[in-house]
Amino acid sequence: ACDDMAGDFQLDSLPYYDQVYNDPSAREVAAYLIDEETQRYRPTKNYLDYLPPLTEDKFLTPVLEKEFERIESNSSLEPLNMKRYELPPPNSTQRNDVRAWTESVNNSAAQLEHQTTRIVNLELLGKYGSAAWKIQRIFAENGGTAAETIEGIEEPNSRNELAEKRGTD
Repeated sequence: ACDDMAGDFQLDSLPYYDQVYNDPSAREVAAYLIDEETQRYRPTKNYLDYLPPLTEDKFLTPVLEKEFERIESNSSLEPLNMKRYELPPPNSTQRNDVRAWTESVNNSAAQLEHQTTRIVNLELLGKYGSAAWKIQRIFAENGGTAAETIEGIEEPNSRNELAEKRGTD
């Protein structure tokens, strides 16, 4: 009888919208399906016994090993080296040297440009990063690269364009 009832309902992913789930017969069908599933799956004490033991060392890199050692020894983190971000003026002997000041200004301009580029890259990553990652994964799963795919698209287009030009000349 429940098999017949199961065919009467089409389940979807909008239970907060569809009111059919408040129907007692729908709950009965759901309970029946859950019971049926639990009859097939008998949990054991350790249901992961069939898996090989986890080898955590596979994921350890020298950097991670060093970090774990630092954590175990309760050492504090080394402070960030901010030297690269400093904008030192010319030293006291070069205070009146135009060339030294020009180098200092050029250094600050280069650092500002570098930081601006980093900000732009982060904004682009935030906007397009997840989509680019998904596309890269699709290429990787299909055994190709983006360049090969683009070439596969452009090559027939180029042939068609050339054929059209020949036909109109």
